[in-house]
Amino acid sequence: MRVDTVATGTARGAGEEGPRLGAAGDVPPAGMRTRDLVDEAIAGLFARPGRTVLTVLGTVIGLAALVATLGLSLTASSRIAGRFDALAATQLTITLKEAEDRPQRAIPWDAPQRLGGLNGVVAAGNLSEIDVGEALVSASPINDPQRRTEFKLGVWAASPDLFTAVRAQLRTGRLLDGGLAARGEHVVVLGPNAAARLGISRVDQLPTISIGDELFTVIGILDRVERQFDLLSAVIVPEGTARRHYGLASPESVIVETKLGAASLLAWQSPLALDPADPSAFKIAVPEQPQRVREGVQSDLNVLFLMLGGVSLLVGAIGIANVTLVSVMERIGEIGLRRALGATRRHIALQFLLESGAMGVLGGVLGACAGLLVVVGVALVQTWTPVIHPLVPVLAPFVGGVTGLLAGLYPALRAARLEPVEALRSGT
Repeated sequence: MRVDTVATGTARGAGEEGPRLGAAGDVPPAGMRTRDLVDEAIAGLFARPGRTVLTVLGTVIGLAALVATLGLSLTASSRIAGRFDALAATQLTITLKEAEDRPQRAIPWDAPQRLGGLNGVVAAGNLSEIDVGEALVSASPINDPQRRTEFKLGVWAASPDLFTAVRAQLRTGRLLDGGLAARGEHVVVLGPNAAARLGISRVDQLPTISIGDELFTVIGILDRVERQFDLLSAVIVPEGTARRHYGLASPESVIVETKLGAASLLAWQSPLALDPADPSAFKIAVPEQPQRVREGVQSDLNVLFLMLGGVSLLVGAIGIANVTLVSVMERIGEIGLRRALGATRRHIALQFLLESGAMGVLGGVLGACAGLLVVVGVALVQTWTPVIHPLVPVLAPFVGGVTGLLAGLYPALRAARLEPVEALRSGT
């Protein structure tokens, strides 16, 4: 009876355990639930919090640099394109075409008045470079034998409205006007660089300069110009003076400032206004479309800044890979024990990938926040309008997570290849 009872109990026990057997009667390997993998990954991250923080910090710096550089590139390109819209997009330069099989035409002296009647023209002025040969420009004698007093400076002839067209700012004195030009008086306005070289800083005592053998009175000094930067180092004489004393036959060019958006239309109308009989004699320098310049500037800046951000992100990825690999080497015994308790190679690899991926995601979130703060801070200091693509802060955690997974791939595969017996022997 006891044997029967034991046999019966054994049979009942076998019957209760029967559903856990495979088709061949073997016990399947034990598994790990997703929750267990997540718990183990979190435990691994917080086992050495100091090292985890430092590792995440590398990713934070990389992602912050990436987000900040992308934001700053958009902000800077928008700022540069805005300045282009305000300057280059509102300027036309009119010159004569090279005469080949037809008589040489000339720009009329009253070109600024003709163009001024067109809708969209803000200001227009004639500008011509005068050929003074080998003549040097010198200031009044200075009692300093070691100081040079004669210089080779550019001499330009300008109509009165030119200073408005090039957005010139006067530092001291006065600008040229129509009366000075009509009388052909020997007066000049100096660019700031030319005035500095000649040692002239004020005009209240009517300083004089010599262009070769011709004597001129300085009546004004420019502070800056926003167009035609050659004028910064030039001596500017009235157009009438250039006609009378230097034989200027006709203006060399006409500088036109237009309203924003009117340049393309005025490029077609201006030749007709200057010479309806032969408008094809003129060459119009039309500014490039602002949208193309904006795209070109943004593209160039993006390439530069993405390279810098990519290098920073690579440094963070190397940090994650290094720490994950060190963690694998330190936890060989733990890996062997888990394998002995039924964890598969896939479970071990997933655990370490979760750890590295979590560090990447955390670094991406913190890096996106830091990068946005940098962009806003720089924009506030420079009084710019911050421009940030809406997908940049959203994609930063994703990029961080992918970076973490890629960085942890080799350490995870190395951990998964460890055999349980060898891992337990090495761990002890």
